[in-house]
Formats: sequence, C-alpha cells, structure tokens
Amino acid sequence: MTLKPQPADVFVDRHNGPDEAAVTEMLRAIGVESLDQLIDETVPAAIRLQKSLDLPAALTERAFLAKFAQIAGQNKLYKNYIGLGYYPTQLPPVIQRNILENPGWYTAYTPYQAEIAQGRLEALINYQTMVMELTGLEIANASLLDEGTAAAEVLHMFHSQTKKKNAHKFFVSEQVLPQTIDVVRTRATPLGIELVVGDHRTADLTDESLFGALLQYPAADGAVYDYTDFIATAHNNSLLVAVAADLLALTLLTPPGEMGADACVGNSQRFGVPMGYGGPHAGFFATKDQFKRVIPGRIIGQSIDAAGNKAYRMALQTREQHIRREKATSNICTAQVLLSVLSGMYAVYHGPQRVRQFAVNTHAFAQLLAQELTALGLEQQNEFYFDTLTLKLESEELQAAIRQEAEAAGINFRYFSQEGTARVGIALNQNTEADDVADIVRVFAKVLGKSFDKTLALPTEAELNWPDALVRQSAYLTHPVFNKHHSETEMLRYMKQLENKDLSLAHSMIPLGSCTMKLNATAEMIPVTWPEIGGLHPFAPREQAKGYTQIFNDLERWLCEVTGFAAVSLQPNSGAQGEYAGLLAIRDYHEAQGNSHRNVALIPASAHGTNPASAVMAGMQVVVVKSTEDGNIDVQDLKDKAAKYADTLSCLMVTYPSTHGVYEETIIDICQTIHQHGGRVYMDGANMNAQVGLTSPATIGADVCHLNLHKTFCIPHGGGGPGVGPIGVVADLAPYLPGHVVVDAEGRTAGAVSSAPWGSASILPISYAYISMMGGEGLTQATRTAILNANYLKAKLEAHYPVLYAGANGRCAHEMILDCRQFKKAGIEVEDIAKRLMDYGFHAPTVSFPVAGTLMVEPTESESKEELDRFVEAMVKIREEIREVEQGHADAKDNVLKHAPHTAATVLVHDWTRPYSREQAVYPTDYARAYKFWPAVSRVDSAYGDRNLICSCTSTEDYADEPEQLVQADKGPSY
Repeated sequence: MTLKPQPADVFVDRHNGPDEAAVTEMLRAIGVESLDQLIDETVPAAIRLQKSLDLPAALTERAFLAKFAQIAGQNKLYKNYIGLGYYPTQLPPVIQRNILENPGWYTAYTPYQAEIAQGRLEALINYQTMVMELTGLEIANASLLDEGTAAAEVLHMFHSQTKKKNAHKFFVSEQVLPQTIDVVRTRATPLGIELVVGDHRTADLTDESLFGALLQYPAADGAVYDYTDFIATAHNNSLLVAVAADLLALTLLTPPGEMGADACVGNSQRFGVPMGYGGPHAGFFATKDQFKRVIPGRIIGQSIDAAGNKAYRMALQTREQHIRREKATSNICTAQVLLSVLSGMYAVYHGPQRVRQFAVNTHAFAQLLAQELTALGLEQQNEFYFDTLTLKLESEELQAAIRQEAEAAGINFRYFSQEGTARVGIALNQNTEADDVADIVRVFAKVLGKSFDKTLALPTEAELNWPDALVRQSAYLTHPVFNKHHSETEMLRYMKQLENKDLSLAHSMIPLGSCTMKLNATAEMIPVTWPEIGGLHPFAPREQAKGYTQIFNDLERWLCEVTGFAAVSLQPNSGAQGEYAGLLAIRDYHEAQGNSHRNVALIPASAHGTNPASAVMAGMQVVVVKSTEDGNIDVQDLKDKAAKYADTLSCLMVTYPSTHGVYEETIIDICQTIHQHGGRVYMDGANMNAQVGLTSPATIGADVCHLNLHKTFCIPHGGGGPGVGPIGVVADLAPYLPGHVVVDAEGRTAGAVSSAPWGSASILPISYAYISMMGGEGLTQATRTAILNANYLKAKLEAHYPVLYAGANGRCAHEMILDCRQFKKAGIEVEDIAKRLMDYGFHAPTVSFPVAGTLMVEPTESESKEELDRFVEAMVKIREEIREVEQGHADAKDNVLKHAPHTAATVLVHDWTRPYSREQAVYPTDYARAYKFWPAVSRVDSAYGDRNLICSCTSTEDYADEPEQLVQADKGPSY
C-alpha cells in the first residue's frame, strides 16, 4: 500500500464552501463542463490577468498564528501617557469574550432588517443614551468613524445650517487635538471653507465671515476651560459652536450641552476599547434636537411593531447617502457599531457610580503626580485639569534627557513645544496605579539629580478645586439598564439575551448584494485581542511598533499586487472614507498640474449613493451618466458627456463589476475615453471580490480605487462597522495619498482623512491573516468560487424570478438582481419577501438597490451547496406563496407574506384567526422546524418611529406626535 503524504489542513478548503463533489453538481446545474469554462464565459478575455498573483505561499492556521506571534512580538508595550484622545483602558473580560470575540455579534450586518436585529439596536440605543446624558445634549447618533471625522462632520453640518450669507470661515481652537485639526482642514479645503486656528480666549467672533467654532474639553494640553461665555458670545454673533469632549472627564465636568454648545463630538475609546495603534474606535456625535434632520450618520430610534409592541430600528434614513446621494447630509455609510456596542456595554456593566469612580481615581492620581513633580521644582502649567499635566521645561535639552530616561524606563510621554518653549505632557488614565505614579516621578527625579524613594498610594481624599461652573451637578446613566447588570452573571445574561435576538452568519448565509458577507475565520480574528496589537498608542515612537510596520509594509505590498497599483494607503477607515481619499488624490493631482478648474465627476446612475456624496465632499460637480436597458453604462452618453465637459472633467467614478452584477465588456473603452479627455478613473472597489486573481483595477484602466477590507478581505461587518477602506493608486497619484500631522507617514504631505495615521490598525491583522493563509492561488480560487456560487443561484432561481441583468454569455458576476416588481400587481412588495425570508431563517438580500423593487443577491464563496440549496428552497416556496395571492387563493392583504415575520408571541395565541396555519407561518420548511430562528418583533412601523422620534432608552408608552411623515428608506449596502 502506497501512502501519499500531503498537507492535511489547507485553509482554502475551510474558507470556500463547496467541496469537489458539490462543484461538479453545481457546474452541471449551470450547464458548463468546468469551472474554467464558466470563468471564461463570465469574465471578458480582454481584462484577464496574464499571470498568477505573486504572493507568499499559503500558510496553515497553525503556521500563520506562530509566525504572526513573532511579528506582533516586535511591538513594545510601554506605559503610555501620551493622551491626545487615546488612553489605556480595560475592556471587561465578560464583554471581550461575549461580544468582541463572539461571531454572534461580529458577523452580523448593519441593522436594516430591524426585526432580526433588535439586540444590537438596543445596545446602540444604550450607547446613544450614554452619549446624550454625558454630553448634556438632546440627540446622538449611533457612532461615527473617529473623533476627527466627527469634528469634520460638525463643520459640514454647521456650514449647511448657518443663516449667515457668504460665511466661509470656521474657528478652531489651537487647543483642539492636532490630528482633529488636520482632518477638519482636509474636509474644509475642497468646500472652500477657511479654518481660523487660534486662542479661544482672544478670538474675534464678530467677524461676519465666521459661521461656527470648535473647542476642546479638556484641551489638548489638559487644561480645562469654562466655555460658557465663549459660547454665549458666539451665539450673539450667529455662530454655532461644537465642543470635542472626553466622555470620562464629563462624569465630573459640566457637560457641553449645559454650557450652551450646539454639538459635542469625541471618541468613546476610553470606555473599554483598546488603543489598537489608533483604532477602530467609535466616534460620537451629539447635538440639539433642532438638528435631528441633518445630523450625520446612523440614528437608532424607537417605534412599534405590527402588534403595537416597542421595537427599535434605524431612524430618519431619508437623510442618508443611499437615498439623497449628492444631497445627503454626509457620505457616511459604515459606522463603528461593534465598537459603540463595546463602549455602551462598558457603561452598562460599570454603571454611573463605577464610571465616576474611574474618573475620580484618575483625577486624584493626577493631583498626586502634580504635587510630587512640583516638589521636584517642576512647573505645572494647567490651573485646572482632569487627567493631563503639562510641564514647562527650561530647555529642549532637558526635554530630550527626560525622553531618553522615560523610554529607558518603558514610559511614553508627549513631547511638544508651546509658546516657544519645550513642554512635556503626561496624561493619566483609569488603569493608572500608585506604583505608576511613582515610576513617573522617579524618571524626572533621576534627570534632575534628585532622590525619590517614597511609597505612594491612592489618596483617601482629594479636593476637586475647580470653579463651581466646571463641576458637574446633573445626573447621568440614570436608566435602569445602566443600574442593574453590575454582577457578571447579570451582565452575561443580558448580553446573551440581546445576542439571541439577532441573526448573524452564525445562523445562516446573509446574501446581501454588494456587501460580501463571507467567512470571518476564527484564526483571522484571534490576534485582534492580543495585547501586542491592542496595547500600542498611535503616536508612540515608530521604533516601538516594528511589528505593526511589518504588517503595514507587507499588506500594502500585497494589496499593490492584487490591484496592480504602485502605492496603497491604509489610512481610510471605511469604504466611504476611501472614496473620499481617492477623490482628494485626484483633486490634488489636478491642482498640482495647474488644472484646479477640473471639478466634474461623471457618475453612472447605478452607482452606490456614497459615490456622489463623496464627490460633493471633495468639491466636485456631479454629472450622472445614463444606463442602458440592459443595465450597462450608456457608453455613448458617457462619451458625449466626457466631450462636453472635457475642459473641466476631473474623473469618472465606476464600480466594477457593475453594481448590476455584470462584467461590462466596454470597461477598457470607458476608461480610455476618460483619459483622452484629461480625466482620471476612480474605481469603486465594492465588488473587488469578483476581481482578485482574475483581473485588477489597473488592468481595466483605473487610476485609483478603494478596497473594502470588511468585504473582500474578511474583516467582519460587526453589525455595521468597523470597516477599512484603503486606497491604491497609480504612480503619479502616489504623492497625494493621505498624510498625518503627528506621525510622518512615508513623507506624505496631503491632509489626513482619519484621526490615526494608519486608520483602524488593530483589525488589519484580519486581512493580513486571510491573505497569508490563502496565498495567491487561494485568493484566485475564492473569486472563482464566488462566481460559481452566484451563477448556481441564478440557474436555480431564474425560472421563478426574472434575473435583471447578465453578461454577454448570460452569466452574472458574483451577484445578481432578482426582479420582484411584477408582484406589485398582486399587492406584494419586495419588502414582503424580505420579511418573509426571516420566517425561513434568512436575512434578506439587498432590498431595492440598485433598482427599486428588486433583491440583489450575493452568496460569496464561503457558502456550501447545502446552504445555497436551502436558500433556493426558501425563495421557491415564497414564490409559490406569492402565486397563491396572484391566483386569488390567498387574500391580497391577509396572507402569510403581509404578516411576516411571525414571532413566537404571534402564533402562541389562543384564537388563531388568520387564513393560513400556524405551521405555515413559522415552520415553512423542515430546516426551519429543526433550527428555528425566531424574530424578536413583528414587522416594524418605521414611519411611526420617524413621526415620534425617540432615540434614547425609555419606557414611555405614549409619545407626542409630530406632523412630519417620512417614507421608509430603501436599503442600500453598507460601505
């Protein structure tokens, strides 16, 4: 007997769903002899890559984790007292294990389908309530990408709402975090807004060209100011004022809302989220009720379901980019749901008393440190402070000596200059202990040649020596949810109760078109919670982050290979931010060529709403290109408009394969046309899962594209974030990639688009792991399998649902659009199908995008044939249910589709009066009977919730009705 040793545990076989036997059956159903034949019939020959991807050989999971441990081990874990918006903290283990490390939470999708997302919607309501009460404002969103982005969004909101004609200046305190100023300046420039950076104490607010102001609380150097008079003066001069604040400090400090601020922004990282070398973290945004219709980002609100029970859902969606496109309040699509859930749960677990105690202890240690350093003869500059001291030094030489000694002791401070003299900043945190304070004092004592041999302890009493106007009097975290889950047992059960309400990839496939809900392998996720990944401050010296440097360098090189581009920036922390950064690179390129007048962006009518929204943010004029009846770009219309705007053409934004799920044969001609008229081509990378290893953005003729690492490269969606949207560019656009004011990012001088130099650095290891374990051949095989799975579904479903678009040979790419518009004749809406799928245990495909009344289906490569067949069975049975209505066998209004989804409470009634059986309602298939997922609520009434907007925790039953009626938004994919 001859044995054949070979690798027994190949990761690509774990990642891709169909095995060899299943592939054979699927090809037979499609009507092709081989997978090669299917790919040849699907992907145009003119754009096919001529060589295999040059990537390192695939590793097994065990080999990868061993290798990555060595890489991560190069990072040095110093004690970090740098501050500037990032602080060591402690994520309670019960939250880490049961949310951050739990696929029931991190593999869920943005909660468009509210009935199967009530758990995280409640968690987000908790987060919004926490933010509203701590900031003293009336409404908050469910998170933004980071503090800098939130501040940039407030600039945009204030500019859109100012009543001062021709106002084009925005005041920013020089004490705002430097990275925030950088991001805000990046946002302001294309909009023609001038930043006025200065001292808020001497600012002239009577300037008629000013429309708003941004302050920092506490300030970047740690000083605490009472902004009440500044805000009053600003209001008297018709300025709107935002305050960037520290949530932990607000447990002791008077909240900005009580000072009169119109908005408050910041970062909730201190509430339990590791620094992660910069992210991801949940930025927050709170404002006055008067701005609720223009606040950026997602808002979670309370409504009722069909049975009149309380239910949550995303509110006021008509503000968002997938509805309003270039007129949207923001291009924000992906938020930071998983991170905001973590921060909200931190507040739930600790409650107001413990959160306040963290703040009290932090401030007490800061007082103790100030006393000891002053006793050494050092000058502490801040009259009032919370956690951060600023020391004025005699010379830069002394500053250098302190730095050398501190780093030798494994300690990082902030080193900067202010008013022409050297400074050291020391920001303490809720992890600080008495021994840490003593270690800090020893560093200074040694440099100053003085002895220090005290044993320090947490003071038993500490006087809060702030003016009364700065001392918080109002209560916060008052809702029962923040006051009843303080034992680990209660907290564990609460989180599990919420998790059980949500459908995730742990339950079934999530076939959302343009969203690529593929496997997030456990081995890819494991390093995320390693201290060597989570414990680094983003502004720590680069030599302490050699592991991260290797991760960045390798990942950038690999993504260049995949895209065919010359350079990549990892800074954008969402797909929409990647779009924005790519458009800024094009804009800056044209300006450098003396062509600042080139500001027209051609965008196909089928594009995702972030495209036109991002273009407007980049200062461009949007011109829409028509689509043909078969769903392709109307090439003649594009050529006509490229010629018409030849003198002002900046770029074309194009998705490839198209948003209609087709590899358009004319793509090379399209790109050449734009180039011939002096424009550049921006490729939206939303559908990159259908390109990797088969074609590339550079091959089709694109100049820049963003990549959704949370789609193609396996970072989980997290229930609506985090996402990562790096951009790749051709060589002549490389100088215009995002830079950073605090950390030199390869010498790039362009403005930052994210607060941290490498964006959401701590989740980049997920994509690093995916590429490492797949290798070039595995990545290509994943793309081929994604195309196989999509065409298998098409073959199985097209006899029941018309498939709107296909390529020249009748094939779809990695997704397809099922046309449900004909069912309207029988009174059945596409929403009814989406809700009915919940009874079968499925999340709906993408609803009404890019074509109203349709379902866009993307199975990804990770789903097995068995799961695909189960989805087919559900869709076919639903078609039969529709046919019963069409033929008059079921009532047009009182039927199983119109009442979907069915909850346990719905069917467990004594008197069942509906014209279909309870079994048909909740057990439509054998699988549903065996593995039932129960929706937590019946169909949610979104319009009711928008008329009666409640965005915080409440038990109120009766709401004051407001007259405005908003239509329910179509559901677009999350970038």
